Amino acid sequence: QLQLVESGGGLVQPGGSLRLSCAASGFTSDYGTIGWFRQAPGKERGGVGCIRRSDGSTYYADSAKGRFTISRDNGENTVYLQMNSLKPEDTAVYYCARETDGSSCVMGYASGMDYWGKGTLVTVSS
Repeated sequence: QLQLVESGGGLVQPGGSLRLSCAASGFTSDYGTIGWFRQAPGKERGGVGCIRRSDGSTYYADSAKGRFTISRDNGENTVYLQMNSLKPEDTAVYYCARETDGSSCVMGYASGMDYWGKGTLVTVSS
């Protein structure tokens, strides 16, 4: 069983915060990368950031730096995306995904990810 399940999305006012969770199960290796991506209305799916499963090192898109933080809970096999100072342009469906090997996540390329969750909707509106 290979599964990624996102949760934590919802409606939030501009300037507010949300914490998204990505629960991973069924993976046979601790190696690889877990990434967060988002797709806003009328836009392509783009990278938010990623975390290496082996050592926890993180990478962020320019739009996320200083506002978003990716972390992990090794005991629960869960990756988190803490989002602060949210803006209306952050409105999107947020996905977590796995990259088995490569550098696609670091570069923000969704095409390099090989397992995806269903996504969770984040709406930032006043």
